[in-house]
Amino acid sequence: MGVHFGISTFFVLCLLALSANAGEYRITAKPGSDITGELSKLFKEACACVEKSTVVIPKGEFRLGEIEMMGPCKSPIRISLQGTVKADGNVNGKDFWVAFRRITNFRLNGGGVFDGEGNASWRANNCHKTSLTQCKRLPISIRFDYITDGKVRDITSLDAKNFHINVIGAKNLTFEDIRIIAPQDSPNTDGIHVGRSDGIKIINTNIKTGDDCISVGDGMKNLHVERVTCGPGHGISIGSLGLYGHEEDVSGIMVVNCTLRNTDNGVRIKTWPSAACSTTASGICFENIILQNVSNPILIDQEYCPWNRCNKNKPSTIKLVDIKFKNIRGSSGNKDAVKLLCSKGFPCKNVEVGDIDITYNGKDGPATFQCSNVSPKLVGKQCPKACSSPVTKLPGE
Repeated sequence: MGVHFGISTFFVLCLLALSANAGEYRITAKPGSDITGELSKLFKEACACVEKSTVVIPKGEFRLGEIEMMGPCKSPIRISLQGTVKADGNVNGKDFWVAFRRITNFRLNGGGVFDGEGNASWRANNCHKTSLTQCKRLPISIRFDYITDGKVRDITSLDAKNFHINVIGAKNLTFEDIRIIAPQDSPNTDGIHVGRSDGIKIINTNIKTGDDCISVGDGMKNLHVERVTCGPGHGISIGSLGLYGHEEDVSGIMVVNCTLRNTDNGVRIKTWPSAACSTTASGICFENIILQNVSNPILIDQEYCPWNRCNKNKPSTIKLVDIKFKNIRGSSGNKDAVKLLCSKGFPCKNVEVGDIDITYNGKDGPATFQCSNVSPKLVGKQCPKACSSPVTKLPGE
């Protein structure tokens, strides 16, 4: 009886909302208030509605604690964030701040801001210095788990404690006109991390953060990244791959018409030596990329081992196949313009490099192009000359 009564109550509230304001559920708390409870209640009511509905967070600043908005919902649902929601300083709770889960026909927009209030927490984040099993994990700002047919547009993620946005298990999900902002020295603040999903688009987005602007985890299929501006940050990265057992293949990754400014890396693929699995990353294309003072502009690194947390004696077992770097031009922040450092156990296959024009004006010499365990197909112009330089170790290795 209790379950039946709850569903009936939501249905009545839905009908009342539909008659009053066309399926709109609006936060009524005053600015400065904690809206966690009210937002949770309104989402549940809207999710139970048989007609499409909108939950509105109006203009103003509001406090928001950990919240999970869980489907499935009975009809399409939209969250309109028009104001700013601010996280608290808690770093001992769950691994997320805001989570949207198992929702079909989902929209999030409104021009508002998720402020993760990360500044006070970053000093507690040591995951970039020690074993991932030993470090203190801080909450991800916004999780999108198992979202199907969704669109996230015109929102800002500010000062996340950990990753800004994390996507897993999604299908046909688009991010457009997203703004991500955090200081260059904020640790582990990846902009958008995607994995184990199919059909993700990231379009017309500006990312300034302390780690990868976009990072691609295992199991990602059919990712399209276009008109993304990245910097500061660590560039656009496939991986790292191979750290964990039971990882899944990566395929169909297109990064096109993007600009990187003052980043620590450009476009890169990174896999661990002595990998815990044997998977394949294939069908990856970086095309029409503009570089402005970007260190390590083009990089395949199959000996990725930050802080020497691995055994390099065993070559990476991650296979890289059908990789293209096309029409990439601009300036490098160091002399290592192109480094294709593939696994000696599983050399890269079908790598194409076409129309590369990267300049470097530093005192330590002209730009270099290094190749190891790979024989790339060369198309058009190559500046610097392809595979013409001796292989050197990456910084920190």
